[in-house]
Amino acid sequence: MVRRTWQVAGGLVGVGLALAMSGCTRPGDLSITNDGASDVVVRTGDQELTVAATGGAVLLHYGCTPGDVTVEFTSGQRSVLPGPVCPDQQIVIRDTTAALEPVASPTS
Repeated sequence: MVRRTWQVAGGLVGVGLALAMSGCTRPGDLSITNDGASDVVVRTGDQELTVAATGGAVLLHYGCTPGDVTVEFTSGQRSVLPGPVCPDQQIVIRDTTAALEPVASPTS
């Protein structure tokens, strides 16, 4: 009987540790690349940032956006990318367009 109690207790501790460890994982990074000739403003729903021409930005440990992402060009044109946008996608901006593209896998 005592042995069974220890087995059950050990199993519960193992499950508890697995749950605790899964809660410690950080959300991924959200990448934005601006290949255009002008600066743009990117609004994720809870963040707003200016991304320089031919530059980029990374929102570290950001995870998924709460909703759609809006990219505003200097011309006043806006492009809305359907969200949520998650770290497995990157926001790629060109002169007059914005698109979601898969994040490239690191090479081994």
